[in-house]
Amino acid sequence: MQVTTAFSQDVWTRRYHEAGPDAVRLICFPHAGGSASFYFPVSRALAPRVEVLAVQYPGRQERRRDPAVTSIHELADQIAEALPYGDGRPTAFFGHSMGATLAFEVTHRLERGRGLSPLHVFASGRRAPSRIRVEDLHERGDDAIVAELRRLSATDDRLLEDQELLGMILPALRSDYRAIETYRARPDTRLRCPLTVLVGTADPLVTPDEAEAWRAHTTGPTDVRYFPGGHFYLSERMQDVLAVVTEVLTALPR
Repeated sequence: MQVTTAFSQDVWTRRYHEAGPDAVRLICFPHAGGSASFYFPVSRALAPRVEVLAVQYPGRQERRRDPAVTSIHELADQIAEALPYGDGRPTAFFGHSMGATLAFEVTHRLERGRGLSPLHVFASGRRAPSRIRVEDLHERGDDAIVAELRRLSATDDRLLEDQELLGMILPALRSDYRAIETYRARPDTRLRCPLTVLVGTADPLVTPDEAEAWRAHTTGPTDVRYFPGGHFYLSERMQDVLAVVTEVLTALPR
């Protein structure tokens, strides 16, 4: 698979398929331990009607030599500065798990600092920023992290048996867990744009109450959608999820 950056001067985004000049742009934020390539199937399914840009965090794949960032707020600062945004193309954000929190925080920075706002934010597989759970996985051993990956069905079990591969992915994964587990939303952080919250009905990391609590984090309308499946329901229900995404993006003002 050939990977091309959306803009040669920007190491932060990857574009896997070409899109038409009038296409809506969807900027996608991966989960903890995830990389831009997680959204390759999304890009393939939506092109050329939608220009999918996937964010590539430091510390993984071709950015594996870049130091991973262990603070959501710091990472959001860097992404907000780097995104190809504000060029007039209608733009929406999609984030899964940790990526939903980052989409929220990046949106807040764009609205507060640059007077810009995505036309819509999709927050998938993550509880509302104000809902806190005490978590310490980032302080525990590698075996505990691998056990969590198995519990969430986050990675093929065969890959988890590959010690060389684990050695490559665990440092970035631990940094991501530190970032999301120590994250606290700043008081009264609210967006202006509409939200669509997407949740798996059997997700152990998001209760219905924690999903509904996203409504308090925007002055815009909020829609909460549930899909059969666990934390990575997105992979199992890709067609159904993209039907919702397409429905929303089609209605965006051009």
